Amino acid sequence: MSSPKDNGQVERKKPVYLELNFHIVCAVSLIAVIGVSSVTPAFPKLVKELNINPKDLGLLITIFTFPALILGPIIGIFADRWGRKRIIVPALFLFGLAGTACAFARDFNLLLWLRLLQGIGAAPLLSLSITLIGDLYTGDRRTQAMGYSASVNSIGTATYPIIGGTLATMGWYYPFMLPILAIPLGLLVLFRLKNPEPQGERNLKEYLRNAVKVLKNRQLFGLFIASAANFVFLYGAYVTYLPQLINDIFKAPPTVIGLLLSSVSISITIAASQLSKLARKFRTTNLISASYIFYGLAMLIIPFVPNLWLLLIPSIIFGIGLGIGFPSIQTLLADLAPKEYLATIISVNGTFFGLGQTLGPLLMGYVFGFGGITSVYYAAAGFAVLMFFVFRYCTCM
Repeated sequence: MSSPKDNGQVERKKPVYLELNFHIVCAVSLIAVIGVSSVTPAFPKLVKELNINPKDLGLLITIFTFPALILGPIIGIFADRWGRKRIIVPALFLFGLAGTACAFARDFNLLLWLRLLQGIGAAPLLSLSITLIGDLYTGDRRTQAMGYSASVNSIGTATYPIIGGTLATMGWYYPFMLPILAIPLGLLVLFRLKNPEPQGERNLKEYLRNAVKVLKNRQLFGLFIASAANFVFLYGAYVTYLPQLINDIFKAPPTVIGLLLSSVSISITIAASQLSKLARKFRTTNLISASYIFYGLAMLIIPFVPNLWLLLIPSIIFGIGLGIGFPSIQTLLADLAPKEYLATIISVNGTFFGLGQTLGPLLMGYVFGFGGITSVYYAAAGFAVLMFFVFRYCTCM
């Protein structure tokens, strides 16, 4: 009878995309993004049926992402000391239960409270799925796994808005039922994921002291800021307010909104799947810098689009930026992080995910209230230029 170690060696001989471990890790990250991308096509309908102000839409995103902002470092410490599964499995169960309960809320305040609970469950999922890739792979296989993972996530980003938009035609609350999928996934992680777990608990004071030393690194800080900026663009300008622009200017139904939102994933998938090839030709920091050029160009084009389907052009440009930028950041973080502090560093980065996810809708909501829907995209374009120079400064050693 073969041992788990033997099975792991056989598994590592397979291409990354054929490994069961990789499939499970991707499933966890797909659940992490379902909480936003599947429900945003329902937002215009939700505004009418719950009688809320469109400028408050960002709260549904912000309160969901806020726990990641607060819990990130704590999650990393626990995951490095106790193990990844002990955090991921209960998080998936909480995500599934609270997320499904949102579908039965008919009061906006209750919906916000349930989204907060769901966000607590979501907080560890993306950062620890990235941590697992760092645990399981090294070198070129790690770059491949990060790229493939981003491609799979983009498929989720493509599929969820279409599913959510279709379900929203029957009622705004139907897309909120999708998180129930997290519950069987939690069982799969518990019984089938074969990953290296930390052995024993280290002295907490010594661990924290050393972790702080590791985190005092300008290049790491630049990557954290880059992560936050990515989610300001994605959750603020694109996910939250592009549906409102499509509804206000082009009067499109939820199914069309979902279809247009999903178009970004085509270019994410293509760009991310080529990441390992691009990484052999260009420095990772240059790929991340280039992503801000793509973001800025896409944001600048959106206000000038005269036809609904021409929005595909900035969506594809934006997707290229995400496809090369996001996985490049994760790969470089995993390369820079000492093994014993991997979950902590990735989870601190998750805090910056949460910062971008939380501030993005709020900042763009403020801009929307001040100057209307097109001002959101002028502001986002200016922010892209700023981030290009900030990132270059932080990572120029």
